[in-house]
Amino acid sequence: MNKTASQAPVADVCLLLEGTWPYVRGGVSSWIHQLILGLPQLTFSVLFIGGQRQAYGERRYEVPPNVVHIEEVFLEESWRNPKRSHGKQKASYEDLGELFRYLHHPDKPGAELGTRVLDSLAVGRIRLDDVLYSRASWQALTEGYLQHCADPSFVNYFWTLRTMQSPLLMLADVARRMPRARVLHSISTGYAGLVGSILKQLWQCSFLLSEHGIYTKERKIDLAQASWIAETTDQALNDSLATDSGYIRVLWVRFFERLGHLIYDSADRIIALYDGNRQRQIKDGADPARTQVIPNGINLTQWDQVLKDRAPGIAPVVGLIGRVVPIKDVKTFLRAMRGVATAMPEVQGWIVGPEEEDPEYVAECRSLVVSLGLEQQVRFLGFQRIHEILPQLGLMVLTSISEAQPLVILEAWAAGTPVVSSDVGSCRELIEGGEAVDRDLGRAGEVVAIADPQATALAIIELLRNNERWEQAQAVGVERVHRYYSETLMIDRYRALYNAAMETV
Repeated sequence: MNKTASQAPVADVCLLLEGTWPYVRGGVSSWIHQLILGLPQLTFSVLFIGGQRQAYGERRYEVPPNVVHIEEVFLEESWRNPKRSHGKQKASYEDLGELFRYLHHPDKPGAELGTRVLDSLAVGRIRLDDVLYSRASWQALTEGYLQHCADPSFVNYFWTLRTMQSPLLMLADVARRMPRARVLHSISTGYAGLVGSILKQLWQCSFLLSEHGIYTKERKIDLAQASWIAETTDQALNDSLATDSGYIRVLWVRFFERLGHLIYDSADRIIALYDGNRQRQIKDGADPARTQVIPNGINLTQWDQVLKDRAPGIAPVVGLIGRVVPIKDVKTFLRAMRGVATAMPEVQGWIVGPEEEDPEYVAECRSLVVSLGLEQQVRFLGFQRIHEILPQLGLMVLTSISEAQPLVILEAWAAGTPVVSSDVGSCRELIEGGEAVDRDLGRAGEVVAIADPQATALAIIELLRNNERWEQAQAVGVERVHRYYSETLMIDRYRALYNAAMETV
């Protein structure tokens, strides 16, 4: 066992986080904060991985006392301002060739090659200087270009691979300096998951992986829309790489797919929020025997009084709660409100959420309100306290084009508010029920197709006009969230996972 692995643990759990807590508010960050606070008897260390240092300002969360160490690393610094050690490069051509073959070459690699690459990163046989400056790296790179590259530009190929590889070597170096923990827990695959795989090699401890969304799928969506890639393609969203995709885009998709395979092979437990994502993990290479579902949960005691104080009847207000960004598809909500306003002019539409992230999209949404003639029906309220807003709504509406398991649906039910949602992520399973005993409870709202304002408007109108159906949906939502989605149940499941993992140390 190496020196790092023999050190006494300074924390029970090392959390590996990419672009989330403590610098980003809401979503996954809220869940991480909830987990740390919910397990005060455990100590945590944190590795935060960001892109550009200047993109992160002050911390959005107060660090709890059971977080005993925080390390921060920013990926862009690996190739923008690399620090040369002035020592002799040590990596062999064979080690670097295996790294290139596993991450970049089109031939599907075996698990044995992945294991050797991971071991090279973990023990430091390949370092950042080797990739940036060594003759062996240049030889492996140029051979890969001549044998496999379908793009005529060597410059594009060179800088693409350097941009991919440099963060991995920097993260491997950071991993070797991390203080020891008894259990590893990454909240995604990607860069955070890679560090988990490296640290498992070094520390010989259990490695847990939780995915709220499917990281590889999300990167494919990002890459399909990426303007910084010189060429364009409609093929990047395909599950398999098409031969007519632009080659640089193909390289990036392949890179994240190979990282995902490596991490799934390393993780001892692979956790999804709902079964649809678990099936996607299996399709992407996860061992079914190591997968499981742990849904999100909310603190129901915080909502007890809110529900009791809720005014009787159906409030003529529908609300979209979330960031005003394209992925929330606020425009579909606005177009649906045009249909609702025609049938029920007294109904208000509230958009509740921060507007700082994408000012251009916010301006487009506000312009759409005017063009639809909805100035009297639609209000932009910005960030609000959700405990105060939800009981004022007759319906909560979610029109997102991508979600995992939205906490806002659970919060709406806890406040006694039925939900109309697009058919994304776990939303159908949430609203209609998962297992048979859950489905027997009934529907806690309605599910409609993505980007379908007509269907969304019809679902809103039918619920608002039908007292019996609305009251039934309200009752089902309250029962479902209390039975299946409490914070206590979620925390107990993670406590059991952590305890089992620590017993193996």
